[in-house]
Amino acid sequence: MRAVISVYDKSGLVEFARGLHDLGVDLISTGGTEALLREAGLPVRSVQEVTGFPEILGGRVKTLHPAIHAGILAVRDNPQHEAELAQHGFGAIDVVVANLYPFIETVQRGAADLAAAVEQIDIGGQTLLRAAAKNFLSVLVVSDPRDYPRALRELQQPGGPGAETRRWFAAKAFQHCALYDTVVAQYLRADEERFPDELTLALRKIGPLRYGENPHQQAAFYADVSIRPAPPAVVGGQQLHGKQLSFNNTLDLDAAWRVVGDFSAPCVAIVKHGNPAGLACNDAIVEAYRMALATDPQSAFGGAVGVNRIVTRELAEEIAQVFFEDLIAPGYTDEALEVLRRKRDLRVVATGHIPAPLAEGEREPLGLDMKRVVGGMLLQTWDLLPETKVQREVVTVRQPTLAELTSLIFAWRAVKHVRSNAIVLAKGLSLVGVGAGQMSRVDSVDLAVRKAGARAAGSVMASDAFFPFPDGVERAAEAGVTAVIQPGGSIRDQEVIKAANRHGLAMLFTHQRHFYH
Repeated sequence: MRAVISVYDKSGLVEFARGLHDLGVDLISTGGTEALLREAGLPVRSVQEVTGFPEILGGRVKTLHPAIHAGILAVRDNPQHEAELAQHGFGAIDVVVANLYPFIETVQRGAADLAAAVEQIDIGGQTLLRAAAKNFLSVLVVSDPRDYPRALRELQQPGGPGAETRRWFAAKAFQHCALYDTVVAQYLRADEERFPDELTLALRKIGPLRYGENPHQQAAFYADVSIRPAPPAVVGGQQLHGKQLSFNNTLDLDAAWRVVGDFSAPCVAIVKHGNPAGLACNDAIVEAYRMALATDPQSAFGGAVGVNRIVTRELAEEIAQVFFEDLIAPGYTDEALEVLRRKRDLRVVATGHIPAPLAEGEREPLGLDMKRVVGGMLLQTWDLLPETKVQREVVTVRQPTLAELTSLIFAWRAVKHVRSNAIVLAKGLSLVGVGAGQMSRVDSVDLAVRKAGARAAGSVMASDAFFPFPDGVERAAEAGVTAVIQPGGSIRDQEVIKAANRHGLAMLFTHQRHFYH
């Protein structure tokens, strides 16, 4: 048996190569891999010795030779292939071990220019992997150092690896190449070409989830591998305490983190089933939590808490008084973790960074917002707009007071995180009522008013889309709402404005919608 070994990531390689040698496998290698194996005292032939041809083009062409690829691609029970190998003096190659240049890591660091990035696009390694994977019934292809122990165990079995095992290794090699090629294409594609004719996703498994949306559904968590590191979030976060995450836990943690990440002031959000059940900002983060909890204490039970500041012991002690399933924050003091770890059912996740809202002139977070439909995928840019680009046209006779305007701006930013039809009521920098996911907008108003109760008096209201009829504004006015912010754009806008004027409300149009389905 012969093995070609050509890897960039050399972790675990010497032990694996020694295991191959102990099985009587002849080792063929090149460059730094060859040098490492020789230093370890292993007998190894150079690719140049096998091909009879030197490396050229600064190492760009090493393994790209018929002596290597004919040995990999030859079908073992094909007499013509066997005859041609013998005619040219080529030997069969039974094992290929390869992984690729660090193109992804290079471009993620952001320091490489185009020429340097292009040099990290692997050709020889890709070709080795794809050739071996194509001929998997005859060649074992190993693309992941974590699979070295399994590969050795399989090779040690009588008759070697079975067809299903070989197929598993081949599928993994092709997937590895596909992920790599996806990121290369993403790097080379122009930034403005958001929706190319062909598009693949590069996903890398973070780990399994306890279950899907329901316990009978299986689930796993994947990270989007991109040319730029993802902003701190659930992806890349570290779970410091609690049971394994489920599908729904992960969704709620992500929602909570996206809400608090939209505010630069100290902020706390409490999310239940993907919607904010509480949200508040305050210079004192503990007070922000108390205000957020007061939005809807009943719905907050069993929810996810997002905090955009370091969690202190004082805040941890407040959080520990309520049953929550999930908590996400940039980090935690040691004293806070001591308190939180007493809560057996609380999952505690740290992102490592304080989030920052998108500022004027900054790039949007990498990637697109994706939603799955049967047999396809819907892709869109994220609903992100710097505050300086939000219009606020006063369309009523009465102008909002400064206090109302502050609350309206807060409510407008909050409402985009609520499922449509979305209505929020706010006082100061705190929500007091939320109406989400209703089929009729006036029903969402009724729900928000009911949740707010007496606190609706003196509050402001934000609507994610226009009011098709005046009834929503009239219901709000009856409950004591004093100002409204909404996109406008209804054929009945003038009727809605008249209703607001009749009740003495101030109303602003943003001319921008915040649907969130």
